[in-house]
Amino acid sequence: MEPLSFENKLDISQVYIAMSEIKAELGKVIVGQEDSIELILAGILADGHILLEGVPGVAKTLTAKLLAKCIDVEFSRIQFTPDLMPSDVMGTNIFNPKTSEFEFRKGPVFGNIILIDEINRAPAKTQAALFEVMEERKMTIDGTAYELGYPFMVIATQNPVEHEGTYQLPEAQLDRFACKLIVDYPDLAGETEIIRRHQQKANMHQMIGTINTVLSQEKLLSLRELVSQVRVDDNIMEYIAKLVLSTRDNNDLFLGASPRASVTLLNMSRALATLRSRDFVTPEDVIYIAPSVLRHRIQLTPEKEMEGGSPDDIIAALINDIEIPR
Repeated sequence: MEPLSFENKLDISQVYIAMSEIKAELGKVIVGQEDSIELILAGILADGHILLEGVPGVAKTLTAKLLAKCIDVEFSRIQFTPDLMPSDVMGTNIFNPKTSEFEFRKGPVFGNIILIDEINRAPAKTQAALFEVMEERKMTIDGTAYELGYPFMVIATQNPVEHEGTYQLPEAQLDRFACKLIVDYPDLAGETEIIRRHQQKANMHQMIGTINTVLSQEKLLSLRELVSQVRVDDNIMEYIAKLVLSTRDNNDLFLGASPRASVTLLNMSRALATLRSRDFVTPEDVIYIAPSVLRHRIQLTPEKEMEGGSPDDIIAALINDIEIPR
């Protein structure tokens, strides 16, 4: 059979070109992780926050830093610790004796791309302070509302194996992350390439210095506008709804996905389609991105956890049970 051909009605070539340039820049330093990088870029295009989970040393933080360098926006990094207070993140009012008035000192969350390292190390009070910021892109301090810049994106990292001195993220906060990506160890070829690069250029700062800015803030906003125009047929939207609804009526799940998950799945599928040079969403886009959108929004029953089940297993079974639209 000859491959199916199609013609885009929407010119999304500039989205594909811009994201390919970012991939090329990241490839100067980051080895492998093509799938994770693709979904992070989809998150940027879909105006969503990203949670990266992986063991130490797999370049989670480095990937986020380099990504911010590729885009000409303001970047902040916050290291979460058990003694971190909300004011350390958001800012606080400080009395100025010269003017006899309180002045607001902005915290590091005032930026465009915010890297939160080891997000699960901060206590619940600090985590809760992020709720309004992540959802509404603004914050209220002492009765005064402060708007954050646009774009605004949180990329957070967490370690799944180290539990001492960590706190479980609240469900309400997890639901505000568009995707949870699992960053795994590199394979043999990837590990060898990492060693080879460090042998050739041992100074990591020199390697990072080769990364160029390829995307302006204005260009990013125009690309997001294009992504929002990507076509989604009614049968695809119904398929997304069925998939999310199935998580709420499953005997193996204690908690199903919220309506926010449906909207996120739609937006992320649109972004993924543009990364694959299409101006329309296919069922394959939804299937590919569904685990990343849903895995942190569902909770297994204690019985299923004892059996060794995982959220990804449940999602795969749900996808297998629902008829794929054609």
